Amino acid sequence: MITRRQTMALMGATLASGMVGKGHAETDSLADRVAAGELPAMADRLPKVPRVVNLAAMGREPGRQGGTIRSLIAGQRDVRYMPVNGYARLVGYDMQFNLQPDVLERYDVVTDREFTLYLREGHRWSDGSPFTAEDFRFFWDDIANNPEVYPDGPPVEYLVNGKPPVFEVLDERTVRYTWEDPAPEFLPNLARPAGLRVMVPSAYLKAFHPRYGEPAAIEAAVAENSVDDWIALYQKLSRTNRPENPVLPTLEPWIPRTAPPADQFIFVRNPFFHRVDENGVQLPYIDRHVLGVSSAEIITAKTATGESDLQMVGLDFADYTLLKQAEDIHSIRVNLWKRTQGSRVALAPNLNCSDAGFRAMMRDVRVRRAMSLAVNRDEINLALFYGLAVPSANTLLPDSPLYKPEYAQAYASHDPDEANRLLDEAGFQERNASGVRLLPDGRPANIIVESAGESTLETDVLQLIRDHFREIGLAIFPRSSQRDVFRSRALGGEVVMSVLGGLDNGVATADMSPAQLAPTLDDQLQWPLWGMHFLSGESKGEAPDLPEAQKLLSLFKDWRMSETTEERAAIWASMLEINADQVFTIGTVNGSLQPVVSAGWLKNLPDVALYGYDPCSMLGVYMPDTFWSEKAP
Repeated sequence: MITRRQTMALMGATLASGMVGKGHAETDSLADRVAAGELPAMADRLPKVPRVVNLAAMGREPGRQGGTIRSLIAGQRDVRYMPVNGYARLVGYDMQFNLQPDVLERYDVVTDREFTLYLREGHRWSDGSPFTAEDFRFFWDDIANNPEVYPDGPPVEYLVNGKPPVFEVLDERTVRYTWEDPAPEFLPNLARPAGLRVMVPSAYLKAFHPRYGEPAAIEAAVAENSVDDWIALYQKLSRTNRPENPVLPTLEPWIPRTAPPADQFIFVRNPFFHRVDENGVQLPYIDRHVLGVSSAEIITAKTATGESDLQMVGLDFADYTLLKQAEDIHSIRVNLWKRTQGSRVALAPNLNCSDAGFRAMMRDVRVRRAMSLAVNRDEINLALFYGLAVPSANTLLPDSPLYKPEYAQAYASHDPDEANRLLDEAGFQERNASGVRLLPDGRPANIIVESAGESTLETDVLQLIRDHFREIGLAIFPRSSQRDVFRSRALGGEVVMSVLGGLDNGVATADMSPAQLAPTLDDQLQWPLWGMHFLSGESKGEAPDLPEAQKLLSLFKDWRMSETTEERAAIWASMLEINADQVFTIGTVNGSLQPVVSAGWLKNLPDVALYGYDPCSMLGVYMPDTFWSEKAP
């Protein structure tokens, strides 16, 4: 039986192809190219059935085209925020985190095993080349199943119980993926901020593939791009998560026009973008985005003086007072959005630490519970968040339908007496002259807490927690290093404890993957080697040997085999309960507020919203292509 969730028709109203763009002037910034014959007219650039965004139904104003948005980034790699915010996906989330077709015209799902994807007739990539089933076939046959690229077969994210799907091209606009077992992650993976890649602009990329391209031209391109072979060339030129190749066609609302290195990166409107408003005006409204590279330390000051028209990155709640004071002086608008992390800052005891003494300590649940009970979350909230956050364990927020208060309250009260009792019970009664507890081998429990050194907030939180831990006889010493070095040390077992953000998706629904609750990724710093083991298809890292971690992984595999939302909700509940009881990470506060600053003339940016990477895609679910400039002609 096919449920309502499993069959998606067109979302919202559609416009007949003869009406799209009619009665509306050509976009000013494209008019010269249309007149010169370089571009088709607006009505001919759109798919026959575009996606219609009904702004009035969303409580927003239909806008007008034109204008430039300036933003600041802390480094050249931060161009990666553009496709995250642009959020053009085959399937994406709406503002209530319901899945809906976006680039796709529609999709059908049968028992979470068979997924049929229908493309929009006449849809084109940003260079005008057709977007068809060939873009899916080329990626699947010539890249994902190419033994030169992937000697062990398709990457693990395409596998269900170790098996890839059967891929079929049904016609020029229809493809199908069929797995033997349920694949409930497939659609959510397509909707991720960095969505699962199942298609590429084949008309462009075939030139760099030995099956299709000229050998001499490929060899010349390899040399020109300073890479070793055609595979490295393909990977460099096809990268979408960091849009650094201005020639690579895209389906996003804005196209990169700057190759690194540069002091500013320019993105211009995609003339073939597939969305229109209810009046038939092609989106995006904004013509250009300009990302200026700035020192991270002065982004707040520059934003406060009006040098950014839309800014979230590089700002934190501590900047709110300064920004608010500048609101009237520089005609900016400062809003506070609720962050979706399970904890704004959390501690991650490394259960894979190579130091036998500290590993045994961190694996004792009584120690982890004691550490959590030692943290004075009310003090952290008042000192750093003006009391506006919520003291909590690292878990889901009340905005999630899966939230239960007992998860948030588990070992989250400030109770140093109980913490001391638990540590004594765990066998750490002995102390040195400084009052620091001793490990069984006689060493003091001096715990180095490591980070990537990119957050002053983490430093401030650790300063407070250092005093809290001193009450229970534990000493912590913060140490920061470069992100790559830090992650490498963690995978090497050299890190005893880390400080990081909590659950990335604190507003999850049952149909979203609970992978963040189980050892599934190598960047989960509480168990990086166990995560690597799963991520690598059990070829690297170490298999979990802690019963509770094994249970979490088993439950996650059960979720992957589930067929109903009810089953998934029950599995989520079990995994959340285990995490709350075992305190694998130590949360502090959640529900903290994120400053979102915009120019006074920018319209349709929500005043109140949720802010996070997954599933919000930062600004993505709020559709920045519908933001518009009141100053535009």
